[in-house]
Amino acid sequence: EVQLVESGGGTVQAGGSLRLSCAASGFAFDRYAIGWFRQAPGKEREGIGCITSSDGSTYYADSVKGRFAISSDDAKNTVYLQMNSLKPEDTAVYSCAADTWWTMCRLTAQYDYWGQGTQVTVYS
Repeated sequence: EVQLVESGGGTVQAGGSLRLSCAASGFAFDRYAIGWFRQAPGKEREGIGCITSSDGSTYYADSVKGRFAISSDDAKNTVYLQMNSLKPEDTAVYSCAADTWWTMCRLTAQYDYWGQGTQVTVYS
């Protein structure tokens, strides 16, 4: 059974940093695309970044480009989302999602497996 568990959320002052983790299990961690999404109250879910196992490349939404970075530790079956220079508008529930067959990195919500999400709150 594929499982994704996010951790690392919390409350931080604007300008601060957080690192979220997405721990994966139930599939071979050599073939995947993993995306990070967020959803703020009253807003639609937004794809903010992704990583593919095919070549390790990443892709980011304009809203977070230059501030957020995605990396993976294959030995730990974990993908990270490093968030720097956080803004109040980054406040949302952050979730990771995985596709173990179609490994193209994309920001649309066409993933097979989803984590439960972790809350990030940024105050000014």
